Amino acid sequence: MAIKSIDQINLKEKRVLIRVDFNVPLDDKQNITDDTRVRAELPTINYALSQNARVILMSHLGRPKGKIKPEMSLKPVSQHLAQLLKREVKLASDCIGPDVEQMVNEMRPGDVLLLENLRFHPEEEKNDPEFGRKLAALADIYINDAFATAHRAHASNVAILAFVPEYGAGYLLREEVESFHKAMENPARPLVAIMGGAKVSGKLDALENIIKRVDKVVVGGGMAFTFLKAKGYQVGKSLVEDDLIETAKNIMKAAQERQVEFLLPLDCVVAPSLDPAAPTTIQPVDKIPADGMGLDIGPQTRALFTQALKDAKTIVWNGPMGVFEMEPFSKGTQVMVETVAQSSAFTFVGGGDTDTALAKWNAMDKMSYVSTAGGAFLEMLEGKKLPAIEALQKGV
Repeated sequence: MAIKSIDQINLKEKRVLIRVDFNVPLDDKQNITDDTRVRAELPTINYALSQNARVILMSHLGRPKGKIKPEMSLKPVSQHLAQLLKREVKLASDCIGPDVEQMVNEMRPGDVLLLENLRFHPEEEKNDPEFGRKLAALADIYINDAFATAHRAHASNVAILAFVPEYGAGYLLREEVESFHKAMENPARPLVAIMGGAKVSGKLDALENIIKRVDKVVVGGGMAFTFLKAKGYQVGKSLVEDDLIETAKNIMKAAQERQVEFLLPLDCVVAPSLDPAAPTTIQPVDKIPADGMGLDIGPQTRALFTQALKDAKTIVWNGPMGVFEMEPFSKGTQVMVETVAQSSAFTFVGGGDTDTALAKWNAMDKMSYVSTAGGAFLEMLEGKKLPAIEALQKGV
């Protein structure tokens, strides 16, 4: 990766401003319900502290849309981070301004300060240069470790770079980019992509890009029914995007022309409604009744998909195989989680629902790399340039 890494920069006793991703879920009592993103930032934070740096952290939380919303304060994160780091983490009342500058000036080596929610200011999402300059004024060195926001050109990850003396990538961002490169740019083959989730529309660009790179594509989840209908099957009440039928045909044709195996379900778990109490049957995909909907892949499909992964040297996975949150429709995703977990391939997994599935079946630590990002991960699969990564590369 042609980006300077945090461990290639002299941080000793410097003011190190780190863009982290603390966009964590909170319950009604402002308790963090999943601290994965906080823990993912610890290696970068701890490295900076090991260099006796003055560590200033900045993040967004939720979508306050440029307005101060107390329920989206980073206070719960500052308290939880203090427990994880076993040291005080002060929370600033804002992310810019005289009060914040005074808090930074009073910091001693080894101190940690968390700035308040960046998105309380509309200028953040507008990538406003002046807002970027004000953030940069707090730092001697800027580190971007928030890969999950890398697909957005915001002041805290793009505009700021014009005003900081030195900058680089944190360990999390570096690992995300390097893992993607290993999986998609220079993979061990065969490379198999597993694509699932509800809709083709959300994965369309990713599918079109993946076809050019992989050896096999396994398609499950609700999105499979648009492809099945494109093949001429009647799929009952299953989720179909009729406006993408022709696009689905073109994707399958492109796969055929490139000699890429394009595997669709052979059978599925069918129910009359999306209800865990509804009666279910296993039906071949060409025999789905008019009043039924496919809500998970069936046993023949599980066997087909499992077999397709056996010789894989690299697996990229985005999206579940069914409505796995409901027990009657979870078996397909569970089997795929277990199969990928047991594979000796390099396994690169991303997407919120996929991560949730891995956690449900205790397989997080069995993957080679699990992305912390949703949109940024998908945009990389689409072959798009990420503004924050591009900005970091310009300084090399």
